[in-house]
Amino acid sequence: MTRRARITPQEAGLPLGGARRRTPGLRREEVAVLAGVGASWYQWLEQGRDISVSPQVIDAVSRVLRLSDAERRHLYLLAGLNPPAPEVVPDRRDMCDGLRRLIDTWMPYPAHIMDRYYNCVMYNDAAAVVFDMGQGPTTRNCLVDFFADPLFRTRTLSWETNARTVVAQFRAACAADPEDEGFQAVLAEVSAASPEFTALWAERDIEDQGQIRKELMHPRAGLLVVESTAMRVPARPDLLIVLHTPLAEADTAAKLEWLAGAGGRVRMLGA
Repeated sequence: MTRRARITPQEAGLPLGGARRRTPGLRREEVAVLAGVGASWYQWLEQGRDISVSPQVIDAVSRVLRLSDAERRHLYLLAGLNPPAPEVVPDRRDMCDGLRRLIDTWMPYPAHIMDRYYNCVMYNDAAAVVFDMGQGPTTRNCLVDFFADPLFRTRTLSWETNARTVVAQFRAACAADPEDEGFQAVLAEVSAASPEFTALWAERDIEDQGQIRKELMHPRAGLLVVESTAMRVPARPDLLIVLHTPLAEADTAAKLEWLAGAGGRVRMLGA
């Protein structure tokens, strides 16, 4: 009802004129006509009656009332339906500057941002030094690099421990849109490059994003033990922020500070 009151007849494309309105916004009957549903049924919807509601009707009402993506998904929940996947609101695409500031502020600890296909789209200087991002023959797809880059595998002491989790989390990401060409391209590339990935993928494990302990052997700093935490910003559901926090072992925090400083910032491949 509150959203209906915010839409004027002119905004909805209705002709001007007619009787004077006692309340602002659209009438229930007008919303029903514009959404292609019965007036009585729409009234029952606003009243929260126990009626059957389809996703198509929810989308039609959302369109007429000009609901945001968050409001449309909330309406799905109110109707007892599974909400659609979040969408990126066009005016939120400029958040990348803010996300860049976030991962740069995480210095001297590594942080990077991936898209929904695990392509690395942004990383800070510490990630470049610790994980060789932006240097060497890496593809910049984190899943492909994990399974197909021999240098990454050699330096990742926790590789076998984490491989199953990495695959299970990528399957969970694919599950929202398994026919998406971007996911299919990544799966084809990594499957062709890694028998281990193919075997783990066949086990069909599913796991949500969370925290992963990583043990790395850096050529200049030695053993590094970090905990990676993956997070999403609801306004940018297409991006995944990965922050690495040093654990108390192996004096990792001090080593990361040294690597991020002038004394340790060298190309890993040339170390």
